[in-house]
Amino acid sequence: MPDLFSGRNVIVTGASRGIGAGISQRFAAEGANVAITARTVDAHPTLPGSLNETLETMVGVGSGKHVAISADLSDAEDRARIVPEATAALGPIDILVNNAAAAIYQPLSDYPLKRRRLMMEVNLQAPIDLAQQVAASMRKRGEGWIVNVSSASAVHAPGPPFAEDPFVATIGYYGATKAALNRATNTLGHSFYGTGIRVNAVEPRASVLSPGAEVLAGARLTEDQIESLEAMVEATIALCECGLERTGGCYSSLDLLDELSRTVMTLDGKSEYPGGYRTTRQ
Repeated sequence: MPDLFSGRNVIVTGASRGIGAGISQRFAAEGANVAITARTVDAHPTLPGSLNETLETMVGVGSGKHVAISADLSDAEDRARIVPEATAALGPIDILVNNAAAAIYQPLSDYPLKRRRLMMEVNLQAPIDLAQQVAASMRKRGEGWIVNVSSASAVHAPGPPFAEDPFVATIGYYGATKAALNRATNTLGHSFYGTGIRVNAVEPRASVLSPGAEVLAGARLTEDQIESLEAMVEATIALCECGLERTGGCYSSLDLLDELSRTVMTLDGKSEYPGGYRTTRQ
């Protein structure tokens, strides 16, 4: 699939590391013009990855133009710059991937309001704001794709009795923000239905060991609970070229790939990823 997105203008949020960086690299390899955004420009105090590092992996691998936009998605005024700056640099946006997320794990019984507001701003309000901003030009052209990266934590924990698992007990509010994002995805798909804009959500079926996820949950995961970054990227890419009939849905990455009989490719888009759906720790 050479230059699958040649000439397409794309925004990817949360692109300094992990899934967002992988999606950005794949878009670049497929010929897209890509605006990447996150807070970390040069270095994070505790995690690897930055916008500049992602940009380095993108430059020269495809035919497109790329730009990095530093912005804080928790700040409504700051995130309002993203679409105008990306449009000025690349042209009207064809594809928006809302990948960025704030993940603060803590029992809801003592979860402070400040953190709850931060999580909702980044995980729900920011994706909606950006979707609204790109939709105007997409409507004019009669075509566009919006993909929201969600999480299986949106599903209720089974019980009672509830398992004595501290991770499950602390991930609930993060999951609540993702459940809200899933519902917003569905209603955006409904709202834009008939305009040519497709809006969908995708979540890993297993865990993707991004740097942040490795720190938060890596030690408790077995190999069969780990999904390759490439598989999650492939599922996201698939929703960025889907037909008009697929909108308003929330998909599990591996289930979607099975449905489409889609091969997982390497991030440079040149060959089949050797690990397929699975990966192992380095």
